[in-house]
Amino acid sequence: MPRPPTARGPPPPWPPRQRRHHVTADLPRQPTLRERHLLAATDSLHARLAQPRCALGVFVPAGLHPGRAERRQLDQIARAGADLFEIGLAHHDAGLDGPVIQAAYRRALSRGNVLARALRAVEHAAGLRPTVVMTYWDPVHRHGPEHLARLLADAGAAGAMVVDLPEDQAERWQAAANAAHLSTPRLVPRHLTDTGLATVAASASGWLYAPASTAPTGYRGPLDMPALADFTTRLRAASPLPVVSGVGISTPALAERVAPLADAVVIGTPVVRALMTAPEQAPVLTTAFAHALTPYATTQTRA
Repeated sequence: MPRPPTARGPPPPWPPRQRRHHVTADLPRQPTLRERHLLAATDSLHARLAQPRCALGVFVPAGLHPGRAERRQLDQIARAGADLFEIGLAHHDAGLDGPVIQAAYRRALSRGNVLARALRAVEHAAGLRPTVVMTYWDPVHRHGPEHLARLLADAGAAGAMVVDLPEDQAERWQAAANAAHLSTPRLVPRHLTDTGLATVAASASGWLYAPASTAPTGYRGPLDMPALADFTTRLRAASPLPVVSGVGISTPALAERVAPLADAVVIGTPVVRALMTAPEQAPVLTTAFAHALTPYATTQTRA
């Protein structure tokens, strides 16, 4: 016989749905692997400039020699005492540079593929020492500030200094570089008023560049040390950024005199001249400059 139906009550209500709490929504976003690499490059540059002794930067124009030779030269210069690299992006109208660097740029331009060669040089240099790219505004404008900043950062650069950056483009460049996690060192002309100096310093990161001479690069004459000391004092009063000096520091003896005023001294033309004519001398020169800086720490207050 079939079993009689049993009375059933109403079905039990479903238990209330538990809301899942997305804990990650309340946590700060973790940096990506790319961002961690970029931040590490910036931190490495800052650490070099914060050390007690004056650091040595070496300027090398990209594309001067074939890739394998260029990488070997960068290796040798790093071992010879370079604390950081400045890699120059070749430009046909390098108005702030003297004849030696202009000739090096012309040779690099004649080889073609200027940007690709520069990116390969940056990538190798950045694997050795903190690396900042030196460029003029025209290449930045042609390639697009946002695009070029990202390419340089992806190659490993810690920063890029546009030596003739127009003031009406400074905000755009700073935004593009910030988005790429690239620092923006600024070259500061000595003739600027305190107001102008403060404006330039506000758009800078990484360092402020104080030319040791008001002449183009490659100047070999005497330096006005009291004027340079006054200028670096003004820079430190305007900004907590490190002060880097170059242009006209043509001998180890001059580097020794500038060292107490700066967080880093950059040499360019002496090494570039060697790379153009006798590349084996480039690391020898680097060692001589490094030895001249070794005993010296800046006498001016750092942040």
